[in-house]
Amino acid sequence: MANPIEPFKDLGLDSRLLSALEHQGLHTPTEIQDQAIPVILNGQDLIASSKTGSGKTLAFLLPSLHKLMKTKALSKRDPRALILAPTRELAKQVYEQLRSLTSGTSFNIALLLGGENFNDQIKLLRRQPHIIVATPGRLANHLSERSLMLNGLELLIMDEADRMLDLGFVNELNQINDAADHRRRQTLMFSATLDHAQVNDMADKLLRAPKRIAVGAANAEHGDIEKRFHLCDHLDHKQALLQHILTEQHYNQAIIFTATRPDTERLANLLKAQGLSAEALSGDMSQAERNRIMDSFSRGQFKVLITTDVASRGLDLLQVSLVINFDMPKQAEEYVHRIGRTGRAGAKGLAISLVGPNDWESFKRVERFLQQEISFEVIEGLAGKFKGIRPKAPKAQKQAVTRGKGYQGKGGPNAYQPVKKKKPEKAFKDRSDRLAPNQGLGSNDGMAPLKRKKPTPSTDEH
Repeated sequence: MANPIEPFKDLGLDSRLLSALEHQGLHTPTEIQDQAIPVILNGQDLIASSKTGSGKTLAFLLPSLHKLMKTKALSKRDPRALILAPTRELAKQVYEQLRSLTSGTSFNIALLLGGENFNDQIKLLRRQPHIIVATPGRLANHLSERSLMLNGLELLIMDEADRMLDLGFVNELNQINDAADHRRRQTLMFSATLDHAQVNDMADKLLRAPKRIAVGAANAEHGDIEKRFHLCDHLDHKQALLQHILTEQHYNQAIIFTATRPDTERLANLLKAQGLSAEALSGDMSQAERNRIMDSFSRGQFKVLITTDVASRGLDLLQVSLVINFDMPKQAEEYVHRIGRTGRAGAKGLAISLVGPNDWESFKRVERFLQQEISFEVIEGLAGKFKGIRPKAPKAQKQAVTRGKGYQGKGGPNAYQPVKKKKPEKAFKDRSDRLAPNQGLGSNDGMAPLKRKKPTPSTDEH
């Protein structure tokens, strides 16, 4: 039987941090916080995993700030702590939480994001921030330009390390590690899973005799999120289901995930035409525009956000009570991160997934990842004909034979002869669930263009 979790005040945290938590209405740590905070306070390196929405940001911010409050800096010039996040959105989220905890203290903090003015960031670094939150690419740029030194770094924290490695930041992480003093540095690594080869390789390189903590498997059931799945015939059917859900289902705010950037804008316009307050967000927007949309959404200025996977991680939006997968994600792990945008901090959430023919393989990957058989629900009046795709039957190992009547070859009419297999008709690939509205299947759609005969070469030379 697990030991009961004690309140924050029993973890020995600085009174200023306890006051900040009290102000936020937080009294009892989550499981990952309860397990990770004592390890970090003890000075050990740590590699930890926990499910999305479990409160891991506070799990490393609280003990890190406590240590910085209670110990003398190794360097007056270099930053004391560096927090790396894989995306600008997540880095900004961590920075905002850090800022709320350090309000009223003498800590100087800085946010360094890719895609923003480099010279303005140099001016920030000249103020000698104690703590930096950054994306790895931009931090590595500052190291290369020598606008930042990490000789006196005391804490290196990597949030969603698996995501950073999946995005190809191996070289940048190695560069950052080489720039910081290994002997005096404590390193913390948080990942969605510890069963990630690159994460373990990086941990062996960056961490010294780390403590390992795993709270819940990556595919563990999130008890605060109800999951529903609906089968769809095509794009128009998906859109009809989407509109029905958004008008009939009770929710505070909703996030809709699509596979492509053009679909975010198209669906936003469709929902606006239906009288819903909706905005699109995608990776091809400028950072300023993305910040404006996310700030408006977090303030509740519109109700529905349509986005690609750019918003599937790191956004702690407490008013989001509904997530809709308009398209299923290609990676099964991404499904968990998507639906984890709801059901935050103990609140109840609902996750609805629309599964069309082109989503079937992705759906089956999610089903295997969750290790459960998923059933589908039907909305009255919106039932479809698509019932899933049966797996292909295995090919026969040997050619079938039969007794052939009238066989004139060796052996006479009662001899066996092989059955001639008919060539299968070429199947027409159903693309109807990705068609734009009012687009039919005519006009060579999905078919190869006709080949024109080459003209007879002219005898005239130009």
